Amino acid sequence: MSPTSSQVWAALSGVRDPELDRPITDLGFVASVRVAPVRVQLRLPTYFCAPNFAWLMVADARDAVSALPDAGPVSVVLLDHFASEEINAAAFDAAFDTDGTDPSLSSLRLIFDRKAHVAAQDRLARRLSGDLSRLSLAEAARQAPDAAAAVVRRRARLGISSDYALCDDTGAPLTPEALPGWLRFARTVRVSIDGNAGLCRGLLETRYGLTRAEP
Repeated sequence: MSPTSSQVWAALSGVRDPELDRPITDLGFVASVRVAPVRVQLRLPTYFCAPNFAWLMVADARDAVSALPDAGPVSVVLLDHFASEEINAAAFDAAFDTDGTDPSLSSLRLIFDRKAHVAAQDRLARRLSGDLSRLSLAEAARQAPDAAAAVVRRRARLGISSDYALCDDTGAPLTPEALPGWLRFARTVRVSIDGNAGLCRGLLETRYGLTRAEP
């Protein structure tokens, strides 16, 4: 027995770009899926995407598909990237000077997740009314359920527990004095991420001849 193609695609849909908080299947990062044996091909927007980011996507995709019942050996291959050879040969640790415990990847993931949490909170804040320094997450979910759900997803990845709609990296609420400066900072982070998303989407579409109607 082997997973079906639909099951593999479903597993890959659970893998998200750590900054954009969108599935790699929606972003067009999955070039092809084959089963029996399972083989997935990934592609990124440019030949020079950061190697740590590329490895993150490959590792997360492999972990997601390997968790399927009866998956057997899973091969995830990165296409058209300057570090494809090292990544596809599972030689990333040697090639990029990690010690096998993924310290650089863990740090990279944390940076992405913290930035994405700030951006998600900015998107939420722009949909809320009331005293943002004291507004509860429950009330935020009532006013803007989708934006609040995105914040909850981000906090789960970071291990942040907070009952407030807006909080810092420790889960503590933002004081009224700190809030205006934090909102300006959060907006710059969100604009940067959104701009990067648009650029990457355009590069991927141009590079591979995709259209907006395709994954």
